[in-house]
Amino acid sequence: MKDLVIIGAGMAAGRLVEHASEQGDWNITLFNAEPRGTYDRIMLSPVLAGDKTYEQIVTHDAAFYEDKGVTCRFGERVTAIDRAAKTVTGDNGTVSYDKLVIATGSEPFMIPLPGHDLEGVIAYRDLEDTERMMGLGAGQKAVVIGGGLLGLEAAAGMHARGVDVTVVHLMGHLMERQLDEAAGYLLRKELIERGIKVLCSSNSKEILGENGRVKALVLDNGTELPCDLLCMAVGIRPSVALAKEAGLACGRGIHVDDQMITSDADVLSIGECVEHDGAVFGLVAPLYEQAKVAAKTLAGQEAGFVNKETATKLKVTGCDLFSAGDFAEGEDRDDIVYRDPARGVYKRLVLQGDRLIGAVMYGDTADGGWFHGLIKDKTDVTEMRDTLIFGPAFQGGAALDPMAAVAALPADAEICGCNGVCKGQIVEAIQGGATDLGAVQATTKASSSCGTCTGLVEQLLAHTLGDDFQMPTAKPVCGCTDLTHEDVRRLIKSQELKSQQAVWQELGWKTPNGCHVCRPAVNYYLLADWPVEYQDDPQSRFVNERKHANIQKDGTFSVVPRMWGGITTPNELRAIADAADKYKVPTVKVTGGQRIDLLGVRGEDLPSIWSDLNEAGMVSGHAYAKGLRTVKTCVGTDHCRFGTQDSTGLGIKLERKLWASWTSHKVKLAVSGCPRNCAEATCKDLGIICVDSGYEIGVGGAAGMDLKEIQPLTKVTTEDEAMEQVVAFVQLYRENAKYLDRPYKWIAKVGMDWVRERIADDAERARLVAAFELSQSIYQTDPWAELSQEQKARKFGPMADLTLEAAE
Repeated sequence: MKDLVIIGAGMAAGRLVEHASEQGDWNITLFNAEPRGTYDRIMLSPVLAGDKTYEQIVTHDAAFYEDKGVTCRFGERVTAIDRAAKTVTGDNGTVSYDKLVIATGSEPFMIPLPGHDLEGVIAYRDLEDTERMMGLGAGQKAVVIGGGLLGLEAAAGMHARGVDVTVVHLMGHLMERQLDEAAGYLLRKELIERGIKVLCSSNSKEILGENGRVKALVLDNGTELPCDLLCMAVGIRPSVALAKEAGLACGRGIHVDDQMITSDADVLSIGECVEHDGAVFGLVAPLYEQAKVAAKTLAGQEAGFVNKETATKLKVTGCDLFSAGDFAEGEDRDDIVYRDPARGVYKRLVLQGDRLIGAVMYGDTADGGWFHGLIKDKTDVTEMRDTLIFGPAFQGGAALDPMAAVAALPADAEICGCNGVCKGQIVEAIQGGATDLGAVQATTKASSSCGTCTGLVEQLLAHTLGDDFQMPTAKPVCGCTDLTHEDVRRLIKSQELKSQQAVWQELGWKTPNGCHVCRPAVNYYLLADWPVEYQDDPQSRFVNERKHANIQKDGTFSVVPRMWGGITTPNELRAIADAADKYKVPTVKVTGGQRIDLLGVRGEDLPSIWSDLNEAGMVSGHAYAKGLRTVKTCVGTDHCRFGTQDSTGLGIKLERKLWASWTSHKVKLAVSGCPRNCAEATCKDLGIICVDSGYEIGVGGAAGMDLKEIQPLTKVTTEDEAMEQVVAFVQLYRENAKYLDRPYKWIAKVGMDWVRERIADDAERARLVAAFELSQSIYQTDPWAELSQEQKARKFGPMADLTLEAAE
């Protein structure tokens, strides 16, 4: 068995380990400077926005490396390569190699502005950068320098967390490398409407600091942009220092030939660190192809890397964008442009002679893959020119059904850009037995990265299988079971399963006690369905819920006392100030939910600070909970001349009624005293607008990655009716929603009409209210009061040593 050493555990290296372990007999040692293995960097943006956890984007876990026999040296930097001795030396020792693969990736470029080395000035490259941005919250300010893909993903992710974000871009329009001016304008308009400030044609001059920490960015026109964090997302450059020190040939990147071999026959290189035929790489599709070629080279097989035309999609901001090819203007080029302002759709095709050479699309990108294929294949489009802009469904003189459009794609049409998978490969896999999406993903890797091609893959399944095609169903809860969340909820109720062990045994769980993915979900379902019989299991909750405080990136905690409806008193403020002084709390911040956050509390101090706040009459604000977070209010008729109802009073009553109620995900409420909506009720999970005739109640709003306006639920005339409607809706959500689905996602699945029908039914509404009150009679308790007792406080001592891996 020969020794293969790989330096770097990024996405290219992860794919190489897969191929190399299948195609050769290697003893693999994998170094990584990061203290972890391979994860999907493309999905860091959903992690930043709160839509995914880090665990959900891990592509190669400990079990994978163990199964492949890989020796993992994570968190260890390689300090030297000795090509003569054929050894690699890391922080913890030296290892020999027969073949070496350098996959050191790239480094973010940091503009050398005055102040660029201040604390709080970061790039956006890895999990640590993501966690630093996740440390910001509502009311804080961030500036992102760079309006390319990465910068916009960073901006959108922080904005989803309530951060006030400004994007500063040097060029005249966003994503100028991928979009023309018209599409760039539409993107900027959309982002501004979502609440992200965008400054184009703006040049950064200096970064100001205070006490060694970033304070503001100054533009060359004198504009000063205050910020708590500044993210530079202006590009990357290949990481070649280690290769240069080893004497390998380097230009912008490490020089490699078509077989991914460097200037040393025993050293290969793949990924963002390489330079091939004058090109360097930043997209995942060519990196995966390089890994495939490198594995074949190592196995002694013939293979050659070809840099293919790539397309770009922007998904993270919630905007549909696509570009491919060359879309610059020229005298020998013609444009075909389609605009539909009402739908927010823009399409531009660039033709040169009888060929399509470029495409830019905004708002409707479904045909992007087809246009990309025409560009790559240099197809003669003369015969279809009149209908080209309408896509494949309109070729042949009339609109065809979607299946006909898929059928019209050639076998070599690329379906999955991330993994370079064409239609023919997918069809071959389907005909070979991959009859559902999961099987296609496992066999071909199509749709397994960013997921934007999932719809097209499912259409290919439907077209290829015909009547044998089964519509995709929800995914299993986790690898412990084949059951979906919906199956588990239904069976817990129908079989009256009232303990975790009953679920594991009766539902045939593959692992004896579940895992970190399924245990929190099952714990919640049991808690929601059997509040009397089932006892909550704290060990089946995220670390924040177990510790009743939000863990921060440095291992300290955030403590948020509840302020009913945003109302406080001088005594409460004194108690907070005294606690901040006594426990040396470094940051005291007003949140977007009208509360005060004490940030930086040491784990061992939690029981004591809770006790002190309890003595002042304050209880936990449950800022860590899958439950009611806040009820935001305006002053209503108490003080405002426009107020129509007592919005503050109603908000306080609702919060006192609903606090400490566990739900499928966090729930935020707001009550606005008039249609001027100062409490921002129209973008909350549940919002009430007070009007002269009473109360207009809406549900399913969101102000994060997906910007959603509440949908009307009902109108009532009295405060008591409003309370009843709200409680019934919350209980309906508790009883039916999939774990970690916010209300708007759940409503999209069951339909707003279904929700309205059940809330409108008098008997059903009464049942829901009674069920909620029963649950609250058992679980509406303050964990601070219970756990501040000395005999229960001991378990909080080691909390400062907790890692962030289990945090939500």
